[in-house]
Amino acid sequence: MITTDYCLTMALYNRWQNRSLITAANGLSGEDLWQDRGAFFGSIAATFNHLFWDDQLWLARFAGDEKPETHLPVSLIEPRDWGEFQNRRVAIDSQLIRWAEGLTASDLLGELAWHPGGIGPRMVRPRWLCITHLFNHQTHHRGQIHGMLTAAGVHPEATDLPVLPEI
Repeated sequence: MITTDYCLTMALYNRWQNRSLITAANGLSGEDLWQDRGAFFGSIAATFNHLFWDDQLWLARFAGDEKPETHLPVSLIEPRDWGEFQNRRVAIDSQLIRWAEGLTASDLLGELAWHPGGIGPRMVRPRWLCITHLFNHQTHHRGQIHGMLTAAGVHPEATDLPVLPEI
């Protein structure tokens, strides 16, 4: 079982790693950011966008919206503007930290229900499992971004959780 301290640590880690990846990505051109690099979502920018929209979806689900996909434009190509993406990423990272700071032990209990893709069938899973997935999913795709950035010749910071500066 996870704890609220785990959630806050992972939200802080998420922000730190996103800052590192974005700083490294700033060394690339817009064309380089959107170049298909053979990753699951193709490009660095599309993978960043996938994480951005997925984080929004999970936060909406945690807030009780069973069909957030019907309210959010889930997309790999938006935002297309790199500056706009950076602003949105900073905002969602701050929102994730505020959410984690407000969690209580009881918020980790019970079940979460939602409709993947905004349609049936309805999924029901333990809340703690869904929260763990949020952070695991972020780490997975940031690892892909890290690999693509390194292959493109720019170098993000270390990814080791024990060197998280905010702990």
